[in-house]
Amino acid sequence: MLAIEDSPVAMMGAFDGVVAWSEAQPRVQEAFKKSGGVAWGDYGPCLFCSTARFFRPGHLHNLVQNWLPALDGVVTRLTAGAKVADVGCGHGWSTVIMAQAFPKSQFVGYDFHSGSIDEARAHVREHNVSNATFEVGTAKDYAATDLDFVTFFDCLHDMGDPAGAAAHVKETLKPDGAWMIVEPMTGDKMEDNMDPVGRIYYAASTLSRISLLGTHVPSPPFKAEREGTRRRDGGEDKPGAGQCLESPISPRPSPPPMAKRAEREHWVEYDDVCII
Repeated sequence: MLAIEDSPVAMMGAFDGVVAWSEAQPRVQEAFKKSGGVAWGDYGPCLFCSTARFFRPGHLHNLVQNWLPALDGVVTRLTAGAKVADVGCGHGWSTVIMAQAFPKSQFVGYDFHSGSIDEARAHVREHNVSNATFEVGTAKDYAATDLDFVTFFDCLHDMGDPAGAAAHVKETLKPDGAWMIVEPMTGDKMEDNMDPVGRIYYAASTLSRISLLGTHVPSPPFKAEREGTRRRDGGEDKPGAGQCLESPISPRPSPPPMAKRAEREHWVEYDDVCII
């Protein structure tokens, strides 16, 4: 958990993130008073570095092994050779891992933070990956078109205009293309998320995600983080809008003795894996 970077339960990235959030708290508090926010690149010490470090083990142990095979036909297409955009790629670990697994496909990773793109390009050079490139771009204006596959890993909930992002994905996909969204598994109601992990997520959202949105002009107005699968999947109003699966990531630590019975009986962490 603390010493082995490639462990599926490595957590040092989370601890690094807490340090960055704690240091940023006074600036976030002051920005909120002025209806503003703190830009992603202005968090220190390196919130984007800790984010990459935190998510890398999950991608390393689940992306190729579990998530992609859960989607009908995607692995076959990637094996044969596909054109892929990894949006919100950060330091590019998800892009690099897919590119290594599917050498006949071409991958481009996009992120709005230029410092993260610099790190992603360094990772490509370090790992001698020739079928992946990285560019600065947002979910609403990335340049790639005629795509077979688009991925959003734990980033859709960060966006001020997720509907605008979705519209751009649709415009850039082939008619038979697929869009994969990986998001934290959550309930549709706040009370459904009031477990220890949910409390951490809400705190993190306040200190970084909502603050980040304050540096942009979201349109339409953004919603609070941690909406449930039903809302993202179109709910009862749009049946068949997408295929959402629950993919087990890793067991959470044992719940505290005083945790309510329902928490103790369902103490397993899941992510949503959606294909649209």
